[in-house]
Amino acid sequence: MHILLVEDEQDQRELVAGILEANEMKVTQADSVESAIVTLKNLVDKNTLPDVIFSDWKLGTLTGISLLEYVRNNSLNVGFVVATAYGSVKHAIEAIEKGADDYLSKPFQSQELLLAISKANTAKSLKAQNQSLEKQLTEQQNMVDLVGNAPCMQQVYERIKRVSNTNATVMISGESGTGKELAARALHQLSGRKNNSFIAINCGAIPESLAEAELFGAEKGAFTGAITQKIGKIEAAHQGTLFLDEIGELPILLQAKLLRFLQEGVITRLGSNDEIQVDARVIAATHRDIPSQISKQEFREDLYYRLNVVPLRMPSLKERPEDIPKLILHFTKKFENEYGSQSAKLSASTKKLLLDHNWPGNVRELSNKLERFVLLGDEQELIKDLTAPAMTEQANEDFEGFNIPDEGMNWDDFEKQVLQQALLKTKNNKTKAAKLLGMGYKQFLYRIEKFEL
Repeated sequence: MHILLVEDEQDQRELVAGILEANEMKVTQADSVESAIVTLKNLVDKNTLPDVIFSDWKLGTLTGISLLEYVRNNSLNVGFVVATAYGSVKHAIEAIEKGADDYLSKPFQSQELLLAISKANTAKSLKAQNQSLEKQLTEQQNMVDLVGNAPCMQQVYERIKRVSNTNATVMISGESGTGKELAARALHQLSGRKNNSFIAINCGAIPESLAEAELFGAEKGAFTGAITQKIGKIEAAHQGTLFLDEIGELPILLQAKLLRFLQEGVITRLGSNDEIQVDARVIAATHRDIPSQISKQEFREDLYYRLNVVPLRMPSLKERPEDIPKLILHFTKKFENEYGSQSAKLSASTKKLLLDHNWPGNVRELSNKLERFVLLGDEQELIKDLTAPAMTEQANEDFEGFNIPDEGMNWDDFEKQVLQQALLKTKNNKTKAAKLLGMGYKQFLYRIEKFEL
């Protein structure tokens, strides 16, 4: 362990240095705040920062707090212990408030010194770990742009993390607007292919007559209008990632050629007989029910199983309502930064409408509305078509057999009984009980805590 010892009294400094060195610690000495700062700058340049700084309170015209402030203001990750005069509680409190990890009152025993140094070093290590974790989380969040802490989203993050750095083919399913392309980009950005191309193609957005050339490429003269050689999307994704969005829309005749590429890793441009070896990681996505398409002979079963090596399902916003506040904050900040504007604060009634809306367009719908709000600043525009889930005829049928009494009812008592029954039916399994009631896990926990169940 490397200690920077800052003490203006030479005898005291040599005494403390002797104790530390006797315990196999490397000691660098400084006799003032100024010399300590110069020493720190030199150590930073050499990338040999001390683990802990042990500083006296009184150092000439300055104090150990001046040195502590320099260390914290420059984000130097070192432990810090301040030695204060006997009975100087005020100094000790100030040191801790300014960011010291521990303090010692003079005179102190050698064991007290060593314990304080050890505590400060542990605190420094924990800070380093926390900073590393925060950096990883921030980087991951910046890369994937996926937002949410709901249990279903945690499962998505975990699966992405586990398979991202492999070449396994992934099939992403989910309703429109749930973030399937974001998940695909996350898989790419967290993989070893991140420095190469991410090529996305919407299989439902290209005319069937052009789909083969778009995917596999075409030689000059291969068809009317092919005046130059065309590189297809698959070939363009060499050593990168190919994202086939809405794979369920791919024409059945092209599915056989795609299957061959997945099996053999080769393609043939339209109008050519030469095979081209392509190394591309394939990710597909769809909002369709592919097994149903297979039964109708609209999608090849063998292609489905080749694509569906690792299934990844993106949950709808209805499945994670607890994430809506975080998404609102995320998109508001994102569009404020993008357009260089400051939006007005949302009123409580508007926030409630946003939380209660059923979001058929999922995260994309929420994002679009908040982008418009940031641009226009019109709260009425934001809420004009926001409605809580409607009570449809089907919903009324679902409630057949239950009617609110004419004299009214105690909702809290009713809710408590429903929660108790759910827990009884699932033998106190909270996850199953929440699912039984169609609630998010955190929502369920909040309610049972509310009623102290």
